[in-house]
Amino acid sequence: MSNIYSNSIFWIDTDKIKPNPYQPRREFEEARLQDLADSIKQYGVLQPLTVSRMEVEKEDGGLVTEYELIAGERRLRAAKIAGVAQVPAIIRTGDTSMMKLELAIIENLQREDLNSVDRARAFFRLASEFKFTHNEIAKKMGRSREYVSNSLRILSLPNEILDALSEGRITEGHTRPILMLADHPEEQIVLFKEILFKKITVREAERLARKIAFDRVRKKEFMPDPEITELEEEFQDKLGTRVHIDRKELGGQIKIDFFSTEDLRAILDLINKTGAQKMPEQMLENYIAQNVPASETSSEEKLEAPIDDRTKDEIESDDANLYDISNFSV
Repeated sequence: MSNIYSNSIFWIDTDKIKPNPYQPRREFEEARLQDLADSIKQYGVLQPLTVSRMEVEKEDGGLVTEYELIAGERRLRAAKIAGVAQVPAIIRTGDTSMMKLELAIIENLQREDLNSVDRARAFFRLASEFKFTHNEIAKKMGRSREYVSNSLRILSLPNEILDALSEGRITEGHTRPILMLADHPEEQIVLFKEILFKKITVREAERLARKIAFDRVRKKEFMPDPEITELEEEFQDKLGTRVHIDRKELGGQIKIDFFSTEDLRAILDLINKTGAQKMPEQMLENYIAQNVPASETSSEEKLEAPIDDRTKDEIESDDANLYDISNFSV
């Protein structure tokens, strides 16, 4: 019987097909579904779905046949939008949960219709629920072990970044430099915002990530002032962007990254709220008070030339004697 099902196409009522609980895809764009629905209205469903046949016992003891979707969820959803009552399907029997998940993943991968986040989540289910090694997953997918491992690393990123990746606002290539900063989540978010708002390339993002990582190492090597490091972190928390304090022998600079004019106005508003309009004058006065002796800052004290009470002839005579070697004895 299973051979008959596997080699034949049947027309099945759409309301009898249940969604696939192992469907790896989570994102279905409404606009693309509508386009597919319009095509189905005109031409019908051209590629059969794949379903699993199940016998379900009713309360009165009878049996009813149901179908669980394995592959083709976009086509099923679009068919329902188009108002199609039946869809063509290939019926499989005897599939285990693992086989259904494998088929769903492979079907989507073969059609290149699975985004990188959904693919990583599917790999994670194979590894966690079915205890597959990365190498076993790679063999089943026809990929390398490194491909599987790198895909799974994506899931360590914050949800904000995963959502942007799923929606296509950043590319999978952009995740590599972000993952380089895995030990510093606040830096990850800042780099992510730079990628998002400045539209920087993958290569530029990698350059920034390496620079950030290098600066971190250099700070550790030169034993930075813990107070300055703490102040940098406080600035970053308050402003929500990267802040670098460059300490010099006398004073220093504060560098604040921003992404838009609105960011600049927000930073200015924060400064205005602290009443910091006279900060430069106050900083200069504080420095003078702490570092310059009071005698040097008094405006009442004046330097005066010493009084010379010699006559003009005496001065000329003394000056001439300075250059007369006869006045010197050995």
